[in-house]
Amino acid sequence: MHKKIIVSLALDHGISQEALAMARHLKGDDGEIHAVHVHETPNSTVNAYVAEDVMRQAIDAAQEKLKARVADTPDVEPVMLHGSPGQALTEYAKKIGADCIIVGSHKPGLSDFFLGSTSSRVVRHAPCSVYVIR
Repeated sequence: MHKKIIVSLALDHGISQEALAMARHLKGDDGEIHAVHVHETPNSTVNAYVAEDVMRQAIDAAQEKLKARVADTPDVEPVMLHGSPGQALTEYAKKIGADCIIVGSHKPGLSDFFLGSTSSRVVRHAPCSVYVIR
C-alpha cells in the first residue's frame, strides 16, 4: 500500500475518475491522495503579448475547475502547480515524499518522439513508483 499518492489531472482530459479510483485502491487506510494540475505558463514570446490580469484569470479558472473536479471527493487534496508538467510533478513528489504518481498517457504524436511526453518524463525522473493509465 502507498501512503502518499499524486494523481496528475489534466483538466482538459477525462481520465481523472479512473485515476482517482486507482489511487483509492492503492492507498492504505491512512494514505493521502493529492490531485495535482500543472498550469503551464506560456513561453516568453506569447507571455509578452498576454496581459497579466488575463493570465491571473486563467490561473483562477483552472484552480476553480480543479476544485470542482474533486469537490465530491473529500479524501482528495487539490493542488495547483506551475511550470513544466513533468518537472513540476517530479519535484512535488520529492517535496512531499510521495511514493506513487498516477499519470495518464495518450497515443504519442510525432512531437512526443522528439520531445517526450509528460508521462514519459515522469517515468524517467520520478523518485517513486509511477502508474501510467492509457
